[in-house]
Amino acid sequence: MQLAVLYRLPLAVARAVLAALHGRLCALCWSLQPLSRPLSLPGWRRVSALSPVYPAGPRQERDDDDSASLTPTSVNYHFTRQCNYKCGFCFHTAKTSFVLPLEEAKRGLAMLKEAGMEKINFSGGEPFLQDRGEFVGKLVQFCKQDLKLPSVSIVSNGSLIRERWFKKYGEYLDILAISCDSFDENVNILIGRGQGKKNHVENLHKLRQWCREYAVAFKINSVINRFNVEEDMNEQIKALNPVRWKVFQCLLIEGENSGEDALREAERFVISDEEFERFLDHHRDVSCLVPESNQKMRDSYLILDEYMRFLNCRNGRKEPSKSILDVGVEAAIKFSGFDEKMFLKRGGKYVWSKADMKLDW
Repeated sequence: MQLAVLYRLPLAVARAVLAALHGRLCALCWSLQPLSRPLSLPGWRRVSALSPVYPAGPRQERDDDDSASLTPTSVNYHFTRQCNYKCGFCFHTAKTSFVLPLEEAKRGLAMLKEAGMEKINFSGGEPFLQDRGEFVGKLVQFCKQDLKLPSVSIVSNGSLIRERWFKKYGEYLDILAISCDSFDENVNILIGRGQGKKNHVENLHKLRQWCREYAVAFKINSVINRFNVEEDMNEQIKALNPVRWKVFQCLLIEGENSGEDALREAERFVISDEEFERFLDHHRDVSCLVPESNQKMRDSYLILDEYMRFLNCRNGRKEPSKSILDVGVEAAIKFSGFDEKMFLKRGGKYVWSKADMKLDW
């Protein structure tokens, strides 16, 4: 795209296009690894001639005394931002198309294991978009078979998962979490989980059955928002019987689903704390319910982006650290904004290995 065209686009669209171009340039650098002289891009840095180019982290990074002893016990690795759905409240949007090469992703995961990681959760975007699920499958197998992590999980919208994936990789996966915000297909379409003639709810039941057959713990994630806050989900959740039903309150993150440079406009999905509490109260008899308000969620997750940078959400935006592949886990995690006490308070550590779960598959 010529720069002249960008001048005629709205600011938010132009920024999104430029971000996508950055991702493509970053991926291109990998194909030029044999070059003796490293590439350099304005505002970007390279570790060595054989390392990828990563966007630089914030110039001023905060060093908290409490962060010196942080352990990455549970990490959420959003290795791709690409998705086949367009959920209106999404707070990790497709700003780049970059995905680390498999071996570099494995190297970063091994570094995290060395630093104390016990659980890895692969997310996106949609994890099964990359190489039709082979990429995430190989990472799952590596983490369980080579790193011997106690827990390996995936969060997916479920639309691209096939039974052959379970046959090949199911034994290495502890938990599969499927995002389902409504059991009314019209509401799913309003939210952005519609995909042609495919029925999201019917697919959910099919995935539930595969999890039983291939001994994978089944979990459901729901984002409570303006379109589903009045819905009664008691009967459907009890019938599916997930090991956990994670219920999130719709959250605004500037630059992702809120603000002029965002790819989504989630303001119309937002509900009040009181509305969220009423929804929880209406579903209080669901034994697997795990509620997470905005207060609990914002700083209690360790999130790695597609460049393996920790994302600090304390200021209402996702401010990246430097990549762990560049500076190491200990240096990068200091700027993650991670609230370890809130992580433990919200029940972030639980029985997360299927070997320890007494489940009737």
